[in-house]
Amino acid sequence: MKLTVLGSGTSSGVPTVGCSCAVCRSTDPRDRRLRPSILLETASHNILIDTTPDLREQVLRKHLQHLDAIVYTHAHADHILGMDDVRPFNYRNNVRIPIYASEPTFAVIRRVFDYVFDKREHKSMVPQIDVNIIDEEPFDVCGVRFQPIPVLHGNATVFGFRFGDTAYLTDHSAIPESSLDKLQGLDVLFLDALRHKPHPTHSTVSESIATSERLKPHRTYFTHICHDLGHEATQASLPPGVFLAYDGLEIEVNAGA
Repeated sequence: MKLTVLGSGTSSGVPTVGCSCAVCRSTDPRDRRLRPSILLETASHNILIDTTPDLREQVLRKHLQHLDAIVYTHAHADHILGMDDVRPFNYRNNVRIPIYASEPTFAVIRRVFDYVFDKREHKSMVPQIDVNIIDEEPFDVCGVRFQPIPVLHGNATVFGFRFGDTAYLTDHSAIPESSLDKLQGLDVLFLDALRHKPHPTHSTVSESIATSERLKPHRTYFTHICHDLGHEATQASLPPGVFLAYDGLEIEVNAGA
């Protein structure tokens, strides 16, 4: 299975609007970060994790021709606001798209995208989706087994996901012991690493290095990165086996159990 990082940035993206810092002015393409999302490609299916406000640009850049499912980590704006951009996949491929979200996440999606779910006749196309409510139990998406990993995002509990020997934890300030137990024996681990300075709802670089050292995956990638971190300089400071993700990064991962 191929994993593509569609966006590695924080909620405001990089460059950040109105900012003229060195990273926002950087010509290194790895310093251009759309909002956080990944795509999983199996032999026959494409699975998206989160629909960011940059979804249209992300799928155009990826040349994505079809979409088979969407899995949501949580309902913050930078993870859901691109839902309307699934419409071209509906009408070009003549399919409805299943989404997988927790009850609290779907409650927000239902409120924000009320027009998608109401029963009125629509004069124009709205996203055609089928809702699947998930909890902490594993679930299957297009033949891939997903294990929800509860993490703390400030005061809120949101989901990361493990699939095979890969785990994607995009927004977290702390990982409970019970969740760390579910992250043993990984090949690939994605962790939130917003910046060096502490943040109330996100992990820092040093905190995520410590998490990686504890879990000992073969490869760790940091994501949800703000404009405090220039790619080249930050990468040079990281320990072996730890990498700064960037938009367009593609890696092979194992989807099996």
